[in-house]
Amino acid sequence: MSPPTREDVAPPGPGRRGRLGAITRSWPLRRRLAAALTVTSVILLTGVGLTTASLVQLERAIHERTDIVSPARTQAATLMTSLVDQETGLRGYLLDGKADALQPYDDGGKAQTAALTRLDQLVGGRPGLSDDLGALRTTVADWHREYADPVAAAARRGDLTAARAIDPENFGKPSFDAVRAADDRLDTSLTTRALAARSRVTSTLHQLIAVLIVIGLAFAALMGGIGRSLRLWVTGPLERISQDASTVAGGDLAHTVARAGPPDLAALADSVENMRLQLVHELGTVWEAAAKLEEQADALRRSNRDLEQFAYVASHDLQEPLRKVASFCQLLERRYGDQLDERGQQYIDFAVDGAKRMQKLINDLLAFSRVGRTTDEFVPVDLGDVLARARQALATAIEASEAEITADPLPTVAGDPTLLAAVFQNLIGNAIKFRGTETPRIHIGVVAQSVGAQSGTWELSCSDNGIGIEADYAEKIFVIFQRLHRRESYDGTGIGLALVRKIIEFHGGTIWLDTAVESGTTFRWTLPNNAPTLPAIADTARQVAVHEGAT
Repeated sequence: MSPPTREDVAPPGPGRRGRLGAITRSWPLRRRLAAALTVTSVILLTGVGLTTASLVQLERAIHERTDIVSPARTQAATLMTSLVDQETGLRGYLLDGKADALQPYDDGGKAQTAALTRLDQLVGGRPGLSDDLGALRTTVADWHREYADPVAAAARRGDLTAARAIDPENFGKPSFDAVRAADDRLDTSLTTRALAARSRVTSTLHQLIAVLIVIGLAFAALMGGIGRSLRLWVTGPLERISQDASTVAGGDLAHTVARAGPPDLAALADSVENMRLQLVHELGTVWEAAAKLEEQADALRRSNRDLEQFAYVASHDLQEPLRKVASFCQLLERRYGDQLDERGQQYIDFAVDGAKRMQKLINDLLAFSRVGRTTDEFVPVDLGDVLARARQALATAIEASEAEITADPLPTVAGDPTLLAAVFQNLIGNAIKFRGTETPRIHIGVVAQSVGAQSGTWELSCSDNGIGIEADYAEKIFVIFQRLHRRESYDGTGIGLALVRKIIEFHGGTIWLDTAVESGTTFRWTLPNNAPTLPAIADTARQVAVHEGAT
């Protein structure tokens, strides 16, 4: 059955504005943001263009006033001063007749040339000003030609009479008055230009201020519009969707996630709503699964009780007949042993051996099944003390084989001391059992792992110089009832290493056969080195115990 979905499309309003609103409402968030950014860019570029144009106009007006008109007025005044100096020098010569009196005339001539050259650079090519400068230059040339140059030439010849013969009233004064009039016209034009430039600077500044104010207001309005649009398009819808999703996540699966915002955010809301509907739709399935799980848990608890009952029967009811079989076979051997032939004696030995092996097998199975079911919580365990207990339990085998057992300083871990002692007892017992021709030498090592996948663990090892195990059997040896040798060669039930693996895994570690050693046998296993966190380990132990007891 397909999960329910939701479609919610708002119809457009009537008329042109309704159609426009429907079109804009249909725009996704990306398109709306692109439109907003486009409008913002246009406004900003327009403002930048107006500001740039105003600044260019302001720069031109300031340049004309500061760099052209004002220096030109200064040069015009300098030019007039030089002409006055020349006219003064000529008058002085005519009065006293001394040649030294012409020095102001010569200096004024040089200043006149420099001023005219600078004026040509400043106002040359500018309509109006260029004409006034040309008229001034013409009147100056006329004054020099008609009066100043002839008087200066006579003075340099020393002909005072010829110089005085040139009437200044008829020749010099009218020409110099024309020079003054031309200079006044140029100065008037320059003054007019200066006033116009100052007016343009003022108006341009006012224009620039107005443009900046308008741009500032437009930018403020634009930022306000963008902020409001973001609240309407992004933050507001997301906040509403988030609130609805939080309500649903809080357990109110009947709460509807409403659509909000642009189409893409509305699609997000639809996805969350469809997820809610999917959860509601599948909630019944979850409840059914929970009910089935509870039924299976009840069946598992009943199975555990049956297994415990079986363990009780195996430990009591099954072992009693085996003890009787072994006891009566031994009685038969003692009472009628001299009447039995070799084959009869062999049969009795087979029966006694089978009963004892069956009894040992039952005890080993009981020990295997009790791992994880008889331990309530872990305690700090000194592995050195545990190793001593294992050596004491194997004292007879160690003495008989003259085995040499050495160990590194062992740490304290969290665990069950009885089970950890069984680990050492099985591994050391196997090392003694499967010894070679040399005296057994067994070493218990330990290394603290701080890197890699086994970081935070103790890696322990049990190495011997026995007959060794081929790498092909590295996993088979940990399977219950799996044996690599005939019973006639080595006794045992095939449960020891399976029991060791179960105990190590129960303590949160792993065990494996080191296939890289060249001789003998080396088993390695890990144990967590988080002994201070005993409550957490105890919880893990209880979970493993429940699981192992169930299986």
